[in-house]
Order: sequence, then structure tokens, then C-alpha cells
Amino acid sequence: MTNTQVTPVRSQPAPRPPAVAVRPSARERGTRLLAALFLAPTIVGIVVFTVVPIVGSVVLSLFHWNVIDDPRFAGGANYGEVFGDSTVLVSFRNTLLFMVLAVALQLLIALVLAITVNGRMPLWLRSVFRSAFFFPLVLSAASISVVMKYLFNQDFGLVNWLLGLVGIAPVPWLTSENGAMAAVILVYVWQQFGFSFLLFVGGLNNIPKEVHEAAALDGATGPRKHLHVTLPLLSPTLLVASVVGIINALQVFEQPYVLTNGGPGDSTRTVVMVIYETAFEQLRFGTASAVGVLLFVLIMAVTALQFRLSRRFVHYQ
Repeated sequence: MTNTQVTPVRSQPAPRPPAVAVRPSARERGTRLLAALFLAPTIVGIVVFTVVPIVGSVVLSLFHWNVIDDPRFAGGANYGEVFGDSTVLVSFRNTLLFMVLAVALQLLIALVLAITVNGRMPLWLRSVFRSAFFFPLVLSAASISVVMKYLFNQDFGLVNWLLGLVGIAPVPWLTSENGAMAAVILVYVWQQFGFSFLLFVGGLNNIPKEVHEAAALDGATGPRKHLHVTLPLLSPTLLVASVVGIINALQVFEQPYVLTNGGPGDSTRTVVMVIYETAFEQLRFGTASAVGVLLFVLIMAVTALQFRLSRRFVHYQ
């Protein structure tokens, strides 16, 4: 007898029925329409006041235009003029130096004050400090700078009068290169640190109390606790505060323009001041647009670098 091997027959899967498109109900369509209506003002605002000016600046940077005559195509001539202008290069150096010093001082002061206010303090007093520290931010930077220009005056300013009470000679705040940059930084930080302060207060309130209690049981108290526990948990808030602070610092204009008008010499002249002077005083809108495009690229590059470094230094719970 011969053995015959029977091959099992595999059953074919049943064909799937064709997918039937489910039409959204009238309520879902109404919800989507309502969401679109709520988003429309924001989207239109971003397009009109952000996207269009950026694209327009990039296009205008390729032309020579003085408002009076018709635009003339210049290609990359405006960018070559920018890189060959020593005043523009000095303004970029001043802006980067200002950014580093001002943002570092702003974050340090805001963090120390936030930790202090968030400690053992009555609720009403905590509210008073929050309002007082945030109040300068809602004031006009130009009006604050006008007042500060009198306070930092070398001859009759209140700052030098207070320094004289402790035996310090009058400081030429607005007439020397180092003093002018220091005065601009101090005025800027005084007005801007309130925003970072509120961010840090919110971040500190989101840290669970159990974490600090466990750290205290392990012997971490005082500066050690804040260095090894508070700062790592607060790192996402630090990232947001630093990104916003750097973007704002790279666009500083009112404080140096009112306090020193870029002087003495070009020691406090910033990039935005150069854009303003080139466009509205010299009527070289193409060159001013080229400087603005370079500033935009710098801001994007610094922001991208911050987010790149955040992968190593930012810790999420």
C-alpha cells in the first residue's frame, strides 16, 4: 500500500466589506465651524502681522528703495553692504553682549525673588510682591527710559546721590562706554524681570511638596536643595523664560535709543537701532530689510540652539 500525504487546504479570509464613509453629524459640523471661527482672528493676525512682513522684508532686501523712486533690483548687494559696514557689525556685537548679560541677570534676579516670595510668607504679602514686580512690565519702555535718564545723570541723578552717601564717587553712567551699557542693562532688566518672575512662581507652585519633604529627609536643605531638586524640576520653566528673554533682548530698542541714543560712539547701538536709522533716517529700506533678515536668522539660530541643548539639560517630571 502506498501512503498518500494529504495537504490541508487553507481557508481564504473572507473579503472585507468596503469602508463606508461616515458623514459628520450636524452637531459635529457646527462644532468644527465654531472652532474655525474662534481660530480665524488669531490665524489672520499671524498671517497679516507676522508672515506677510517677514516675506516682504526678505523680498525688499533684494531691492534698492528710498520710498521716493521706484524699487531697483539689487540682488545680494544690500547684504554685501551690510557685511562691509562696521557700524552694523558693531551693533551685532553690542546686541549679543547685551543679550548675554541682560538675560543672565534677568533670570538670576527673577529666580532668587521667586524662591524668596514662594517661601514662608503671608498670602497677601505674596500677592503684593507679585503685583509690584510685574507692574514695570505694563509701563511704556520709552517713558521709563526718560525717567531713568534723569536718575542716572552724572551730575544731579538720584543714583549717584545714593552712591555718594556710601562714599562712592559719581559714576559717568551715560557718558562712558562701560557705564552706558551697564545703565541700559539695568533699566532693561528692571522692567523685564517681572515676566520671568511670574513664570518661576508658577513653576515653583507646580513642584509637589512631597519632593521637597523627601529631599529634606535626605539632608538636602538650603542652597543644596534648590541646586539639586528645585532647578532640575524647574528646568522646563527656565527654558521658556530663557527663550522669551533672549528673543526680547535681541530686539532691544527703546532703552538704548532714549538713554544714550547708541552712544557714546557706537557702544550701545543695537541692531534694531541700526534698522530704524537706516530705514527712517537714511531712507535705505532695502539695506534695513537686509539687516532685519539677518537679525531674524540670528534669532532663529539661537532659539534652535536652545531647544537643541534642552534635550540634555531640561528634565520633565
